[in-house]
Amino acid sequence: MGSGKVTSSEPLDWQGKHVTVAGLGVSGLPAAKVLHARGAVVTVVNDGDDPRAREQAAELEALGVTVRLGDGATLPEGTELVVTAPGWKPDKPLFEAARAAGVEIWGDVELAWRLRGPDAAPWLAITGTNGKTTTTQMLASILKAAGLRTAAVGNIGTSVLDAVLGEERYDVLAVELSSYQLHWAPSVRAHSAAVLNLAPDHLDWHGSMDAYARDKGRVYEGNRVACVYNTADKATEDLVREADVEEGCRAVGFTLGAPGPSQLGVVEGILVDRAFVEDRHKNAQELAEISDVNPPVPHNIANALAAAALARAFGVPARAVRDGLRDFTPDAHRIAHVADVDSVAYVDDSKATNTHAAEASLAAYESIVWIAGGLAKGATFDELVAKSAKRLRGAVLIGQDRALIREALARHAPEVPVVDLDRTDTGAMLAAVQEASRLAVAGDTVLLAPACASMDMFANYNKRGDAFAEAVRELGS
Repeated sequence: MGSGKVTSSEPLDWQGKHVTVAGLGVSGLPAAKVLHARGAVVTVVNDGDDPRAREQAAELEALGVTVRLGDGATLPEGTELVVTAPGWKPDKPLFEAARAAGVEIWGDVELAWRLRGPDAAPWLAITGTNGKTTTTQMLASILKAAGLRTAAVGNIGTSVLDAVLGEERYDVLAVELSSYQLHWAPSVRAHSAAVLNLAPDHLDWHGSMDAYARDKGRVYEGNRVACVYNTADKATEDLVREADVEEGCRAVGFTLGAPGPSQLGVVEGILVDRAFVEDRHKNAQELAEISDVNPPVPHNIANALAAAALARAFGVPARAVRDGLRDFTPDAHRIAHVADVDSVAYVDDSKATNTHAAEASLAAYESIVWIAGGLAKGATFDELVAKSAKRLRGAVLIGQDRALIREALARHAPEVPVVDLDRTDTGAMLAAVQEASRLAVAGDTVLLAPACASMDMFANYNKRGDAFAEAVRELGS
């Protein structure tokens, strides 16, 4: 790890500055309002021209902001800065034109960073392919248990811009950052940060796995106290080695095994800290029991250790780690136990929308009837099936790209019975649960861990999980 200076917030003169905001929605609308209020001349460009966009456009035009709907490709004349919604791909013509004109491109997170006041709360930042939201929420719960004023913000739902510019004063922020947001946030410098894991995802947006990893690795740039990495995922440690950080910043690993010095890990059912203790070569601090983690499955214990590491980096006492983990309740559709029917557990992990998340989910149970399928987003399933084959009692496949999973099962788990439901209607979930119940025996877990996106059948993964839970309730009635 090298040494880099932390970029402080600095007063910017927005009066009369011509700013183009790319995209409306949850980030573009507040960004446009904030910039307009500071005296900037704001033009919003948006690809879509739907009723929601027109409603938002009318709201901005009433303030005096210019909005161009259905034209997100052309750079408005005189643009001095572009502020983009995080999801806009880097190769869009608008950005190519901006780069050619020497115009900077910021995301809403970068804008928030630049607009912080001189006494702004430090950021504890979290990224990774899977587990970001849960870990960020766990971290916020631990910080609150320590008596700190905090909030979980960023990619989690509450915008960083709102947190930074709102009236509430915070001691520290737990900030979830996606790879998109990090790509457009070159000067963010966190107090400490974690990359939980790295697996292929959003490669159509980033262009390559290297580019995706590079954007994730930006979260470590300029860290002051700790760069937290996953010892089971060497790619995360490699990103720490490449990061340019403040003098004295440390690499801190988390592991599901016994921790070495400068690591957090697990010893005989206890979460243990050997990083933020005196004489870490000889001493360890007990933080919590595995039973304090909800649910206490391997990948969620890893999330808890990452959250604990960031909290400890901020000086939080061990007691608050335990209390915060006990207080934490995960969001719906994340390893959620729906019911037991005839001694079979039914578990909703609809949030497992990629193979990496599904692999972690499948690793949590011994004998599984797996409900999977949906939109594969270019994923392949051979590695996932090969690693999980010994745990599978059976599989029920739904959705548009189920054939890809069926073929992987035929190659790597030919003895596993497979029910292929040739349906993509929403009623298919009831049929899937009924088929799974026929394959399951007492002690099994019927697990919805689709390894795919939901939009071929459902509006989102929440609706898919709701359909599963409703089907389970019908089964048990």
